[in-house]
Amino acid sequence: MVGPLVGSCGSAAYLGAGVAVTDIASDPRWLEFKKPVLALGFRACWSSPIQAADGTVLGTFAFYFRETRGPTLRERELVESCASLCAIALERHQRVIERERRAFVDALTDLPNRAGFDVALERLPCAEPGSWALLALDLDNLKTINDTFGHATGDALLQTIASRVSDIVAPDRVFRVGGDEFAVILQGAEAIADIEHVVQRIRDALAVPAECNGHVILPRATIGGAVLSPEDTDAMSVREHADYALYDAKENGRGGFVLYSPGIGSTIETRIEVIRDVGAALREGRIDAFYQPIVRLDTREIVGFEALCRLRKSSGDIVSAAAFQHATSDAGVASQLTERMMAIVAADARSWLVRGLPLQHVGINITSADFHSGTLYARLEAAFGRENVPLEHIILEVTESVYLGQRDPVVAREIKALRGHGLRVALDDFGTGYASLTHLLTVPVDIIKIDKAFIDRLAKDDPSLAIVEGLVDIARKLDIKIIAEGIEGEAQASLLTDIGCRLGQGYLFSKAVPREIASDLMRLFGQSRNAQLSKQMKRRADKAVRGATR
Repeated sequence: MVGPLVGSCGSAAYLGAGVAVTDIASDPRWLEFKKPVLALGFRACWSSPIQAADGTVLGTFAFYFRETRGPTLRERELVESCASLCAIALERHQRVIERERRAFVDALTDLPNRAGFDVALERLPCAEPGSWALLALDLDNLKTINDTFGHATGDALLQTIASRVSDIVAPDRVFRVGGDEFAVILQGAEAIADIEHVVQRIRDALAVPAECNGHVILPRATIGGAVLSPEDTDAMSVREHADYALYDAKENGRGGFVLYSPGIGSTIETRIEVIRDVGAALREGRIDAFYQPIVRLDTREIVGFEALCRLRKSSGDIVSAAAFQHATSDAGVASQLTERMMAIVAADARSWLVRGLPLQHVGINITSADFHSGTLYARLEAAFGRENVPLEHIILEVTESVYLGQRDPVVAREIKALRGHGLRVALDDFGTGYASLTHLLTVPVDIIKIDKAFIDRLAKDDPSLAIVEGLVDIARKLDIKIIAEGIEGEAQASLLTDIGCRLGQGYLFSKAVPREIASDLMRLFGQSRNAQLSKQMKRRADKAVRGATR
């Protein structure tokens, strides 16, 4: 203790000056503390403060005497030297502690950082299943907030998140393990018994609007959790399971919570394996483009293509994009796939133009990661500029889930910017679950591609016909083109023609084919030539595909 009446040392620290007590038995500063000291035979005590260069008291240096007296001159000289050396040693020790603290503490939030988290995990016991749990928390849209309002606002939001989550889970610990990532180690029995309740309290706390650098921000986080199980031999496996659960929560829609179960792990491992395979295919040049024609329904002339990503396995087999769609959940892989497809399509388009084929346009599928990169237009200019292909030959195809699924302002902003540069944008898979026609007023597109699910049910007595007819009418009034996807029968094509749909694609006309076959189809059935029978076109295409993929 430190104070004016706390023995010799406490008093010296309080006053910042030496205190010489020549008689412990009678000095009022020793009234509450003298019995154990007198019992040891000590009668006097002289204490000197150990002070840092700025005058801060770091400790005290005390001499005890077995007789009632003060220090001699020699003793004063000795203590002065010792106190000086002690000050040097203690200041150095404090600097070491501060360096260690900075190494294990996040400067912005004052929470333990990733290094501190790793140390804390190493110290957790794993012998008793259910004794602790881990939450992995990912703050949503931090990049958007930084880009829109500035990093000072983003920093203020991170501090708010850190404070709110710490208050909710205390005395359990919160860590900032990455830019927008936090972790919580739960060891309290009540918290572990009802993790869902803890998570809900966290979400409720975050749901309150936060004042951040003059802006009102509504925080939101996605959370994954895992409890120490009998199968977990170390803390790292629990950490991995919590990451799996967080990954799964993100896939199912941001802002939610998923608690780990064994099935999640196998699903995520499959995704990781797919991402790894696609990465290898990219490095080895085994990613290629196949082209599915888009035709006029009345004349069956080809007016364009959709470029579809294909992976060529080491065995030579061709794998469609559906088999590796999970890879696009990885932003890096998704961006590389788009980059590769741009380069391939640009080279093929240049070849077709040089040969005088009636190329109108090619659609390229764009992912959410491409929009968030902020470099999409520059990448398009670079890829097609190298091949001297005007961007008027390109249509950017955006799936409905990317366009509307997460109400992402970045995607909306980028679509407007791309159209401002003269690029055409097609809304793909329209009607698969997120569609809202009102969004076309604020984020317009040039083309709507009606999803195959509607076309499959197309019949005179089916509601799908009324829906498609309504879409065709609305699109015509909004000056938006309509393409029907997945046409497989003449009856479907006839109904679509009757209701005014002019364009379509599907197996009735052709599957997606390699570039050589696409060249032949364009030469034979391009819009500048006389129409050919769709049956003949399909037969030739199917025969060519079988020969190319055997």
